[in-house]
Amino acid sequence: MNRNLIYRISLCFSALCAVSTLTVAAQSMPNMPGMSGEHHHHDDAPASIEKLGQVHFPVSCAARSQVPFERGVALLHSFGYTLAEQQFESIADADPHCAMAHWGIAMTQFRELWGRPDADALKTGASEMEKARAIAATAKVTPREQAYIGALSDFYSIAPQSFQQGADAYAAAMGKLHAAYPDDTEGAAFYALSLLADVAPNDTSLTKEHQALAILVPLFEKNPDHPGLAHYIIHTCDTPALAPEGLEAAKVYAKIAPSSPHALHMPGHIFARLGMWPEDISSNLASVAASQKDEAEHQPGVAHQMHAEEFLVYAYLQTGQDAKARELTYQMRSIGEHIAALPGHDDMKDAGVYFDNELRVIYNMEMHDWKTLATLEPALGKTNRERFSEFDIYWGRGVAAGHLQDAKLAAAALAKYDEVLEWLKKSPYADSADDAQIRRNEIVGWQAFAENKPEAAVAAMRKAADQQDKLGQGEVDIPAREMLGDLLLALDKPQEALTEYQVALKLSPNRLNGLLSAGATAEAVGDEAQARAFYEQVARNTDNGTHTSRPAVAHAIQFGADHPTVAKVAAK
Repeated sequence: MNRNLIYRISLCFSALCAVSTLTVAAQSMPNMPGMSGEHHHHDDAPASIEKLGQVHFPVSCAARSQVPFERGVALLHSFGYTLAEQQFESIADADPHCAMAHWGIAMTQFRELWGRPDADALKTGASEMEKARAIAATAKVTPREQAYIGALSDFYSIAPQSFQQGADAYAAAMGKLHAAYPDDTEGAAFYALSLLADVAPNDTSLTKEHQALAILVPLFEKNPDHPGLAHYIIHTCDTPALAPEGLEAAKVYAKIAPSSPHALHMPGHIFARLGMWPEDISSNLASVAASQKDEAEHQPGVAHQMHAEEFLVYAYLQTGQDAKARELTYQMRSIGEHIAALPGHDDMKDAGVYFDNELRVIYNMEMHDWKTLATLEPALGKTNRERFSEFDIYWGRGVAAGHLQDAKLAAAALAKYDEVLEWLKKSPYADSADDAQIRRNEIVGWQAFAENKPEAAVAAMRKAADQQDKLGQGEVDIPAREMLGDLLLALDKPQEALTEYQVALKLSPNRLNGLLSAGATAEAVGDEAQARAFYEQVARNTDNGTHTSRPAVAHAIQFGADHPTVAKVAAK
């Protein structure tokens, strides 16, 4: 999972059949239960057929509610929360004795890997679970359904006082449900998800991730069309240490649920971890197209475009498609404002401010435009919660200050960063503060460098790198260990820098600046064969520098042309 939790807090009908494949006509009033329509589950299905994957979740509701209910569950599995909420609400309206419809509405309020429910979401969830319990007390409900209702009721009764204790209680109850009903694939999938949501921000053991994989992987082999199993494997493996184990799920998830913009995007989490940039770009272009289609059809899902374009900017930067990266970066503010102004609510609808701040920092940092980076001002959101997005700007200023050797700017950036950090420590998200310390230590390192304190600079940056190695780097982020290499190189310690670049490239493969810096450092220590190997990868990743004017890329391409004999040595 993405361990940089602090930078994700802001995200906060057809014919009856025994097993629904949930390939319902997308234009046939999807929120109205009981409508007739033909089910399909083929890769060559017409574009008008909705494909969300295959789930099986029997409920003690009216027979006409079964297929729409399973559609809602499939939407939950692909984090289509707004559309899922509408689906469950329509079932509850049409089938007042369906307790599980209220469970479904409450599930859409607990967006387990997107951050914590706010006060309104907790209130809504608790109210819906109260309705579910009231119906279950008088209607015919199976013990299995009672277990689902009990587990989610535990969360909503405890979370307002302590989110972590609520998540603990929910995971424990889902564990009991899974033990009692081991053949319930949905229960197993939701239990695995609860384990991931129950990982504390400072838990670096990967214990619960391994527990989740032990459940998910065997089930996915038996249920290759299940959207939740594929999705949760990807999230479980969304950390450098586990990323290779998520590749098979990443290859197929988009085919399982191609009607979901989020499902089309999610493979990019693994592709980005593994430096598979063409695959990452294809995945997120498809997600953007699906989001735009949702907007044209006035359906929820539009806001997923911003998350996909966040990944596209990063992947374009790694492949030297700098003009495309810049265009998307500086369009994000207007895109975010447009999406926020759309009627109705949507997943991630108000996250535009976060993406705008983040991408302006990442783009200019990757392009080494330190002067622009030093002058960035944060776009401010409408809510206090969006103060999270300010972290990126002040971090960017601190890094720029180091490269510009401006000690005054570095001190000012650190002061502003600490101001937001103090707010965080007093907020409900205080246990995310450990994650924020990584970037704080990077700022401290660059400040010490600007103040001509090399030993203190290296110590602080190494601390940041060690912390990030444990907590995991975000997908759209600069590796702290790569930054340590940059600092060591600036201190004229090329051999030590090369060691750090090599480690960084193992954790974050195929990063363009990592390859360029490693190649230049290998040159500096006289290892032409190794420099050529790094530069060859630069040439492959950037189509021989076709789309970039970065001098370092041009040098890498020219180095290869000037050292043909080295190429033979490196290839052996």
